[in-house]
Amino acid sequence: MILGLSALALAGITACTLALVLGLVAVVDPGRRHLASDRRRPPSSRVGNGTAVLTGGIVRVLAGRDVSGQLAVLDRAGVRTPFPTVVLLGLLGAAAAGLVGWLLDGWLLGVLLAAAVPVLLRVVLGVRAGRRRTAFTNQLEDVLQLMASSLRAGHSFLQALTTVARDAPEPSREEFTRVLNESRVGRDVGQALDETAVRMDSADLVWVAEAIAINREVGGNLATILDRVTDTIRERNQVRRQISVLSSEGRISAYVLMALPVAIVGFLAITSPEYIGRLTQSTLGLVLVGLSVVMLGLGALWLRKLTRIAF
Repeated sequence: MILGLSALALAGITACTLALVLGLVAVVDPGRRHLASDRRRPPSSRVGNGTAVLTGGIVRVLAGRDVSGQLAVLDRAGVRTPFPTVVLLGLLGAAAAGLVGWLLDGWLLGVLLAAAVPVLLRVVLGVRAGRRRTAFTNQLEDVLQLMASSLRAGHSFLQALTTVARDAPEPSREEFTRVLNESRVGRDVGQALDETAVRMDSADLVWVAEAIAINREVGGNLATILDRVTDTIRERNQVRRQISVLSSEGRISAYVLMALPVAIVGFLAITSPEYIGRLTQSTLGLVLVGLSVVMLGLGALWLRKLTRIAF
């Protein structure tokens, strides 16, 4: 059926696919922009356009709804694109994927591809958040050493935070800059650190926050305390890396086993669409497809449980 498409249909499919890819890239890789350009302009100088109208409509639709969970996902992933813009790009991507599927093999494939776009977006954001969390965990040891060195040089704790916010690599720089900015507007530093620890899912930072809170109450040499906490974190990181090496074979096996059914279905859909198409032409075939998806999901959860070791 693909070979029978006209040149105009193929051009439309290519354009829709390109729009989908660019939309996902715009969401998950917004660059170093910390503030949207339209927010830097005074209200009188803003010029309305189609995107602003669409995002404004999305804002009105989302008004009164609890979107804190979705905002937390974007926050953990380090995405600075405004949430209404993310929703708009997701809707456009779903529409483009649905059109591609409809042109390729009818409405059923179109619906499936359109439904897969938000799932894919959530998976990409989860992967990005996981990588960001891992990078933060790996950098925490060096960040604490930098903070302790600044304290030994005679600086105050806030000055040490300023040094970390200036010299630490990303994402530690962004997170500690946020802590510093919150402390400057009157928020307690301990509360800001606790919130950062929850956001980054870092048990090590929880220990650091508790050590700082105890030091502020009873006094003592904070640099020495941070050195001891750093030694503990270093030993935990060594154990974590050793566990990662030992479980790498199981993770690779899980990836292969999860990708194999999808690859086989894709290969058959390209080489023999009539053969694989029988699954979508009968009720029994649809039931088998649904059962396969459910079993694949259960297998993924089981393999993840086997290869994810908590300590």
